[in-house]
Amino acid sequence: MKFRDFVVKDAIVTDLDPYLTKEEIIRKLCESLVTAGALKREQLDDIVKALIKREELGTTGIGMGVAVPHTKHPSVDRLVATIGISPEGVDFDALDGERVQSLFLLVSPTDLPGDHLRALEYITRQLHNSTFARFLKQAKTIDEVWTLLEEADNGKYTH
Repeated sequence: MKFRDFVVKDAIVTDLDPYLTKEEIIRKLCESLVTAGALKREQLDDIVKALIKREELGTTGIGMGVAVPHTKHPSVDRLVATIGISPEGVDFDALDGERVQSLFLLVSPTDLPGDHLRALEYITRQLHNSTFARFLKQAKTIDEVWTLLEEADNGKYTH
């Protein structure tokens, strides 16, 4: 599995407001997926609720300035994700207490749990590469983020 298999380029957001709440961040990223045609508008509120409910089980702010909010939802027929970047960082209740600059928001079909886990594993593995994680936080445009994802998919940041 590669980023190009599930990240929706047109839904990437590189200027997340540092004052947004966790729920507002999740909604903004979901709205970007709706605008890009990857999620159905009539399912938006339900998907946001599912993501918030998942956050209530335990934060997906995994530390080192990264969060990976994710959920499974019956309204999607394929794995979709977007990325949010906040240069100043947002408060996402991260495990280490630090602000989050990079978010990967993932929504997958309920009947493809293996794909969901493979995508989470791929995201996490790439983010554990400090060079990739640093470049991602510094990305200013959608094209910069996309180039970074392509480089990761091509093995540039493997350990």
